[in-house]
Amino acid sequence: MADIDVKVASWKLVEVGRLVLIRSGPYEGKLAAIVEIVDHRRVLVDGPSSEENKIVPRHVLPLAHATLTHFTIPQLPRAAGTGPVKKLWAKNEIDGKWAKSAFAQRTDRSERRKNLSDFERFKVLRLRKQARYEVQKSYAKVRAANKS
Repeated sequence: MADIDVKVASWKLVEVGRLVLIRSGPYEGKLAAIVEIVDHRRVLVDGPSSEENKIVPRHVLPLAHATLTHFTIPQLPRAAGTGPVKKLWAKNEIDGKWAKSAFAQRTDRSERRKNLSDFERFKVLRLRKQARYEVQKSYAKVRAANKS
């Protein structure tokens, strides 16, 4: 018989404890944990964040309105109430981990850019030109050193 090497898939599975980012609806852009799987299209979510403006109340969410993240809350029991979810959320420092993730940082950056005034966009343009000039100047020095 052949030796078979079984590996765990790196897919993000719909499972109890998986964190989801809500893409549409009144809680758009907020993070919640899957507490129970209702059926193949809907899940029960709860987002007891420590920050007041990021709290998501317990409700049924269609999976089409959610993006699965890499984060999970381990050992979250099925259909756990808001209290146990909140304790495990705080214990696993979900808000801090999410803030450090590349996805959250990219979202924050795009939100900041979207809310810039006309003058602030002009200042960004000037700073980018200045940085590009400095880089080109250093490349020119390197090329001149290589020619001789």
